[in-house]
Amino acid sequence: MQKGTFYCIDAHTCGNPVRLVTSGHPSLVGNTMSERRQDFLTHHDWIRQSLMFEPRGHDMMSGAFLYPPINIENDAAILFIETSGCLPMCGHGTIGTITAGLEAGLIQPKTPGKLNIEVPAGDIVVDYHMANKKVEWVKIYNIASYLAHQNIRLEVPGLGELFVDVAYGGNFYIIVEPQNNFPGIEHWQAEDVLRFSPLVRDLVNQQVDCIHPEDSSVSGASHLLWTGTPKDKSADAANAVFYGDKAIDRSPCGTGTSARMAQLFAKGQLTVGQEFIHESFIGSQFVGCVEQVCQLGEYTAIMPSIKGWAKVFGSNCITVDTDDPYHAGFQVI
Repeated sequence: MQKGTFYCIDAHTCGNPVRLVTSGHPSLVGNTMSERRQDFLTHHDWIRQSLMFEPRGHDMMSGAFLYPPINIENDAAILFIETSGCLPMCGHGTIGTITAGLEAGLIQPKTPGKLNIEVPAGDIVVDYHMANKKVEWVKIYNIASYLAHQNIRLEVPGLGELFVDVAYGGNFYIIVEPQNNFPGIEHWQAEDVLRFSPLVRDLVNQQVDCIHPEDSSVSGASHLLWTGTPKDKSADAANAVFYGDKAIDRSPCGTGTSARMAQLFAKGQLTVGQEFIHESFIGSQFVGCVEQVCQLGEYTAIMPSIKGWAKVFGSNCITVDTDDPYHAGFQVI
């Protein structure tokens, strides 16, 4: 007995996958995309698991559905799906989804070159440029981002004492800067990131609460952002973002870049209007900027922007059949 058939456009944003699912959309209940995200997780999460995990996906797989906007003044709504969950916001996912959606004619902008998009974390504005029917770049004006916790002391098994910050940029990020027991990401291999990230994440979530001041459904430090010196002199900083159970972001990470800028702004190391070029673990770059300052509950926050690119490379049709013993997907950890 079949469970569902899904047509997809496959792309990558600066190296990290984006699978835009163009059919099989479940009907979602809720007055906001945050409420609809919760409805998806409660009633339809099998779709995410089937399409993102092996054998139809992999540990780095990330995807999205495009929906009509709830507010008819907006252009579209995005629901993010990936191996780490149904995210409130995904920067690289937005860039890839917008690119694939525009090139396939699935998004019809009310104003060419500009989009108003609803995501579970809130509403965002997107600028883009097209030439010869291809999207050359996408710039996201992201949701309010802020530094939530500073200088948390951890005792990490196998690593020792570590001090970390936690910042929000659409997801909560544990940020690790170079220090005595961490020499910088340029001195680590991928296996080091995969080994220590789950340990650090567990310790942080045991010590501090990470709850969005305006949406309590967004909670928990889910991502690790390990920092260091970039390979390319044009970049301001490098990072490797860990998410899910064993994934390292191949892109510079849009929400991670937003969280990093919020952290640096709070510490007086970035100013309004200042450009911040962020390098990924594979050397690709996003261009960030602190656009303005705002208030988010009790926190002084920033409104960041992130500019990047994506490339569409294929399309496919995926059938999820309950006759397949692995229809629900799996991981090998």
